[in-house]
Amino acid sequence: MSHAESSLLKFITCGSVDDGKSTLIGHILYDSKMLYADQEQALLLDSQVGSRNGAIDYSLLLDGLMAEREQGITIDVAYRYFNTDRRSFIVADTPGHEEYTRNMAVGAAFADLAIILLDATQGVLVQTRRHARICALMGIKHFVFAVNKIDLAGYDQRRFLDISEDIEQLSKGLGLENTLIIPVSATEGDNVTQRSANMPWYDGPTLLEHLETVDISGDVIEQGFYMPVQRVSRPDHSFRGFQGQIEAGKVEVGETITILPSGETAIVKSLYVGDTKVERAIAGQPVTIQLDREVDVSRGCVLTRDAGLQTATTLSATLLWMDEQQLVPGKEYWIKVGTKLLPAIVTEIHHKVDVNNGELLPATSAVKNELVSCDIVVAEPLVVDEFQSHKTMGGLILIDRVTHATAACGVIVSISDQNDDSVLLVDGEVKLQVNLFDSFLFDPAVNMILRQKHPAATYTKGDALPLQSEQCGYPADFDVLANDAGFANVRGGIFTGFGARDPQWPLLDVNGLEVGTGSSGDFGKYRNILVR
Repeated sequence: MSHAESSLLKFITCGSVDDGKSTLIGHILYDSKMLYADQEQALLLDSQVGSRNGAIDYSLLLDGLMAEREQGITIDVAYRYFNTDRRSFIVADTPGHEEYTRNMAVGAAFADLAIILLDATQGVLVQTRRHARICALMGIKHFVFAVNKIDLAGYDQRRFLDISEDIEQLSKGLGLENTLIIPVSATEGDNVTQRSANMPWYDGPTLLEHLETVDISGDVIEQGFYMPVQRVSRPDHSFRGFQGQIEAGKVEVGETITILPSGETAIVKSLYVGDTKVERAIAGQPVTIQLDREVDVSRGCVLTRDAGLQTATTLSATLLWMDEQQLVPGKEYWIKVGTKLLPAIVTEIHHKVDVNNGELLPATSAVKNELVSCDIVVAEPLVVDEFQSHKTMGGLILIDRVTHATAACGVIVSISDQNDDSVLLVDGEVKLQVNLFDSFLFDPAVNMILRQKHPAATYTKGDALPLQSEQCGYPADFDVLANDAGFANVRGGIFTGFGARDPQWPLLDVNGLEVGTGSSGDFGKYRNILVR
């Protein structure tokens, strides 16, 4: 038996409403003999009053909530554990309705493989595309597209091939590398656990056969060792240990590790897995690490060696917005990365993603279930990395500071402590970042004025500035307060460098507000607010 076959596989089922996700998993559980006698008897009795005229309704094994049974849909995420002779499994059966997309995203966050179901009579739907995109965002590498209800399509090969073409286009657009398309009937059992005699034209594996043999061992290869500190253990004055789960790599007694964000180093004095003292621990194990000297470590710090983790205050992230209230730039949230919780502000929304075709659309706000790209600024240096390099330190959630509800989940795309979308005035070695040319829009939908940054640009001494536009109307001559650099001089519409202040011309700050007027209403002298 290979390691791939004997390892644990965590997978998720998703797709549109009533595509048969619960029925599919219920059928696998039933055929795998993973039911106690009383569970099987209860299933047979419940099916007598179900929607299949007395035939076994396998979805009843997973749709446990009364509301789910009444509506015939899944609302909550149902986790089930089962095993075959070749492998152990944890499956998350997730809701298909758009209203519960955030529930589906929670299930996707834990999975190694996604089974996306499609109704053979309907083909690829918007919710199918949305779920595939969210699963890819969450880092899932393996996809099975199960074309369900093939029996209702008369086991038609032509129909299956047409749907397969749409799926291949979707996979290509998302950059999915490990995909398999299987025609199945969850109610009749075709190609679920046993090969179907009704589809001699299909020569691929059954669904369960693929789940038992798919190799996920090479999916995540993270550099170095790191462990986010979850708890500081101090049972008495003689012992101080740092507890958490090793997310990547290994650690041994005697090794030198670095504590982030402080950058201090120390040597591993002792290691415990549970209450057992060990010399070595590996990824996935919960451990207690004792260091050879006193260092400043608390919950949220990260113990690391050769992992290449970074500390930053500015992040670019892709978010799945999950809150009922809209996302608007400028609102404060809690951000959680690893075990660290910090105040954070979404400073700018770059665009949102059309889930149907992947097109990037301009956006100044986001509503529930939308995917958006944005910038986030945190209150103090945060230990992070890009999601593709380190999954734990590259994934995040945003939490509403008032309701404490999870507002968004997402991944870190890039890290920077500098604003890459800024406008710079440059004179030799002196630089000044200004927001003079940002646009302001009044959005009636959220009853707020939203800022949109001007595209990144650099103007050096002697360059003409875009002083007149739909968004702004500046005079030809003014000075900009530049703090240590003195004043940036604009004469005749040209940036003439950093020099002395000329009192005859207006003095502006870097945001375009006239200094010394004593009235914030003077903001409107040079800036226009447009209605969206």
